[in-house]
Amino acid sequence: MPENFTSGLNQDTRSQMVDLLNSNLVDTVALTLAVKQAHWNLKGRGFIGVHEMLDDVADRLRDGADLMAERAVILGGYAAGTAEVVASKTTVDAYPVEESRIEVHIDALKDRFMQVGSNIRKAMDLAEEAGDEDTADLFTEVSRAIDKDAWFIGANA
Repeated sequence: MPENFTSGLNQDTRSQMVDLLNSNLVDTVALTLAVKQAHWNLKGRGFIGVHEMLDDVADRLRDGADLMAERAVILGGYAAGTAEVVASKTTVDAYPVEESRIEVHIDALKDRFMQVGSNIRKAMDLAEEAGDEDTADLFTEVSRAIDKDAWFIGANA
């Protein structure tokens, strides 16, 4: 691993956290792409409100992904968020690309937000158990945003 910029964490903990950050990074990138897929294609009652909301949601997801990627580098690792890595490692279900009904997009996104949110909370617990409070706090911040956006999306159903 390259140089790290943290004190108090041993190499094993840093490596474990980099892996944890990257596994959640790929899911967050996949979720961001699902949000944009819905944004581009949805049609139906309430279109403009949901369409505009999804741009803001994608921005918040990108912010969370950026936090995870930068933390991985701070810990002495590499951020692994290329399209190829995301496609091969994400746990998020493939998003329907030939769908336009707003209600189908809302359900599909809500399900994926719940899955990613659950994974983030597990990562938060694992980081805390490993003694990396900063990474646990980062996951808490990301979790709050994902939960709020899941609620915003689901409220349109």
